Amino acid sequence: MSTLSKKICLIGDFGVGKTSLIRRFVDRQFSDKYLSTVGVKISRKTLELADSEKPKNLTLQLLIWDIEGSSQFKGISASYFQGAKGAILVGDVTRRESLENIAEHLQAFLKANPQGKAVIALNKSDLIDAEYLEKYRQLYSFSDDSSFVETYASSAKTGINVDNIFKFLANSII
Repeated sequence: MSTLSKKICLIGDFGVGKTSLIRRFVDRQFSDKYLSTVGVKISRKTLELADSEKPKNLTLQLLIWDIEGSSQFKGISASYFQGAKGAILVGDVTRRESLENIAEHLQAFLKANPQGKAVIALNKSDLIDAEYLEKYRQLYSFSDDSSFVETYASSAKTGINVDNIFKFLANSII
């Protein structure tokens, strides 16, 4: 069985839930206490992925970089993107500005990684009505960009789509 290691980044404004998504995915935990990430925090998670070309499964170790969302570090954070194969761009559906900044975050990531793949997580989806979620999902789908692969409504609190986001990105980058 072969094992691959791939770096992915979680990118978004401060307070959108990047750290909470990682904790839900890696540790199966959620805390509503806000902990601001300073610089970068790296987590690891191993996944078993089905390999359609071989009878055996593929083991993928994700190196998940939780990058702080403070605007004062935008120049520094771009250097954290180097070598990443994928990114999860996180926006808070209760803060429209954080959603509007997703395109800028995507451009910064692709500037450092032109071949990278990106998934959008419209986080905190448990806090708004389903009709608005679908509108946001359509509005923040960059289907004309070959690096963009999918948009998900997510909630680190309830766990909705958290595993799907990471697994979809993992399958897209191998």
